[in-house]
Amino acid sequence: MAGNIGRTPDGKKVVSEAATEEIRTLVHQMAFRVRTAVTQALHALEHADAAQAEVIITGDAAIDQMEEEIERRCVQLLTTDRRFDSATQLQIRRVAASFKIVTDLERIGDHAAGIARRVLRIGGAILPKPFVDIPRMAALADEMLGRVITAFDQADVGAARRAGVDDDSIDGLYDQIFRELLTYMLDDREAVREATHLLFVASAIERIADHTTNLAEWVIYAETGHRVELNR
Repeated sequence: MAGNIGRTPDGKKVVSEAATEEIRTLVHQMAFRVRTAVTQALHALEHADAAQAEVIITGDAAIDQMEEEIERRCVQLLTTDRRFDSATQLQIRRVAASFKIVTDLERIGDHAAGIARRVLRIGGAILPKPFVDIPRMAALADEMLGRVITAFDQADVGAARRAGVDDDSIDGLYDQIFRELLTYMLDDREAVREATHLLFVASAIERIADHTTNLAEWVIYAETGHRVELNR
């Protein structure tokens, strides 16, 4: 990493663009892996695919390792010297944002693994309500995550800001699903177990959307230097 640091005539250190781009590439790779896990977990849920669920659960350790490696590289780069040339402030913000982004990506990966574990627990049980709203909610969350990853890759602040609207839509679906499942549980004690599983899944999807909104906020910070809250 030392080879990625240069100096200005006044002695201040400058981080090469190659160093920050290397970190961004690793974040992209992690993001792609996390989104794949989410997509596969939702597919496993919809099709009761225990084999795919097992693959997702096993693969979560690799996501954890990617987070640790990217964090290590970010810390190494940011702590090399505190005196950076002003021209590198964008690069420094991007590195700092990457450090935060991988935490939310890791959490999303955890939720994908949690959904996969719930698939194994549901097994072939008959669900208390038609399996329509949760797949719809899941599709929105998956599309949202894909858009924010693209916003990160393209440094697209406008696309990142859309995450707040997406999150509101997903929250609305979650509230609807929660109320419906609670009604099923109150009306039929036999439905409590399966309804609880579905509540867990809906909650996990809602949390994936929340973490995706955090990703979008860090994209905005990296490119503008301003912290915003997209889901007040």
